[in-house]
Amino acid sequence: MSKTKNTKTLDQFVEEQYGEKGSFKRDKFEKGYESFKLGFLIQQARLQKGMTQEELAEKCGTNKGYISKIENNIKEVRISTLQKIVELGLGGQLELSIKL
Repeated sequence: MSKTKNTKTLDQFVEEQYGEKGSFKRDKFEKGYESFKLGFLIQQARLQKGMTQEELAEKCGTNKGYISKIENNIKEVRISTLQKIVELGLGGQLELSIKL
């Protein structure tokens, strides 16, 4: 396969569509992506454990609708609730980091 001059990396595409890092539009895009990624990670972990949303909700003391909203990026989740979902519901360990 030969490369065409129109081929772009993901970083190039994102910068073209949303601007440089630090711009309002880019920051808004990246915040939305992080929310989406979190819901996706919870969903993938739940599926890997072979659990339904209802089973996960029961284990961590919430309801199926709430889990669904988190997985579908409709509802933001508090860190304390995220910790319960990961530790009590999924049997995992929550790790957070701050990048400066």
